[in-house]
Amino acid sequence: MHDQLDMRDAIDRMLNRRPAVGLAVGVVRDGALEFFHGHGVADIASKTPITEDTVFRIASITKTFTAIAVMQLWEQGQVDLDAPAGQYLRAYRLIPAKPGHRPATVRQLLTHTAGIPQMVHPAQALRSGWFGESVELGRPLPTLAEHYRGRLRLAAEPGTVFTYTDHGFATLGQIVEDVSGQPLHRYLREHVFTPLGMDDTDLVRSARIASRLATGYRLRAGGPEPITDRQWITTAASSAYSTSRDMARYLAALAGGGANRHGSVLKPATTAYMYEPHYRTDPRLPGIGLAFFRTGGGGRLAVEHQGILPGFNSQIFVAPDHGVAVMAFTNGSPQALTWLPAETGRLLNRLTGVPDDTVRNGIPHHPELWGELCGRYRPRAQRTDMQVWSMFGAGAEVVVRKGRLWLRVLSPLPSLYKGFPLHPDDARDPYAFTIDLSEFGIGTARLVFQHGSPDTSLHLDLLPLSLDRRPAAANPRIWAAAALTAATAAVAVRARHRRHVA
Repeated sequence: MHDQLDMRDAIDRMLNRRPAVGLAVGVVRDGALEFFHGHGVADIASKTPITEDTVFRIASITKTFTAIAVMQLWEQGQVDLDAPAGQYLRAYRLIPAKPGHRPATVRQLLTHTAGIPQMVHPAQALRSGWFGESVELGRPLPTLAEHYRGRLRLAAEPGTVFTYTDHGFATLGQIVEDVSGQPLHRYLREHVFTPLGMDDTDLVRSARIASRLATGYRLRAGGPEPITDRQWITTAASSAYSTSRDMARYLAALAGGGANRHGSVLKPATTAYMYEPHYRTDPRLPGIGLAFFRTGGGGRLAVEHQGILPGFNSQIFVAPDHGVAVMAFTNGSPQALTWLPAETGRLLNRLTGVPDDTVRNGIPHHPELWGELCGRYRPRAQRTDMQVWSMFGAGAEVVVRKGRLWLRVLSPLPSLYKGFPLHPDDARDPYAFTIDLSEFGIGTARLVFQHGSPDTSLHLDLLPLSLDRRPAAANPRIWAAAALTAATAAVAVRARHRRHVA
């Protein structure tokens, strides 16, 4: 009882800082939903309260369902993770960005490193008013073969760069269909949802789902405004509907080696394998598993995934060694894409006894090394990666300012351009730092440098993201022109993103 009162108090304080039309928070421990708190309403007009059976759009958490389907086929020997993905695709072809590039593998699709572009038809996304490729409700959803016109061209060589993209997981869903011979929604129903007792989870909006579906809202000056809902072309990446009750059963399986009290979907060894680091920009950072992002605060492994759609935000965290998981879903809250993961992670920390990440004050600086690190850095990203380019604009700069080392983002946004002091984070590693992002609702982020021959690079743990130091002889006039162009684009992208997500 004391733990539940403590958790309710923490959520109330969260909602004091972060207003939400509706919020559902659940804690899973020892295979069951131990705690649930519903706040606000699923629909303002009908005053329907948030309950364990409220249906939310859980967006990109869908990717984890698709990954489990792929790993089931892997367990059966029908898919090789390191084989070319095109070996299993029947509906369309993956076309290399350049002749001579190696083919994309299934493992690279699962880690967002296959070179798949973030957007295939950007104009369609802009016309839709959403930040993804979608169509109106009620219109026939095109097949991926139709949408890609029989061929999906890669934007980078596989294995060279991380790019978070729905199209990679859409391709994995197509592989599941082509290998199994079943439509993905039916495959997931028979092989994932039903075995785990997830009766109210689906990829399609059936009458049963629609009757309890929360309305998504954006918070405007005059109050909450309902979002005009749409359907996603990249179904396998972003289209699932679920409830807190069902997601508790799913998280119980993720924390329990692939099984819950209803049934099993994966072997324990397979589930653990998915949580291992399959891609890291640097061994000092947690990296990404197969679909799941890894965190390692306080020596405790946790895996997580976020979901973002206009009007909906979702977050899951699983600490498998503790048998504990946390989930949170909202149908309308400003900037939830940043605060919901951070706040949910803090709830997990409370449950597992891990202290929140903070700036460490007892570690000395090493100014004698700063000359190796100072300079301008360019993101290592696809040209199609709007997420990275909108965040970093023309790149970043490491400078000495006010007698200490700073990271400044070359962006027109004052909060980014003013920069962040780099706080030493490891007494044994003078190239490891922490930056404080609490003003954005994120908390802290770790940053590490790889230095020496041939080049110096920096790596962040917010995403598996890297930036490379530019040559000192780079022409400042050329740099200034590029910065202005990128900054203008960043403002436009962020403005559109804020209108449709916030």
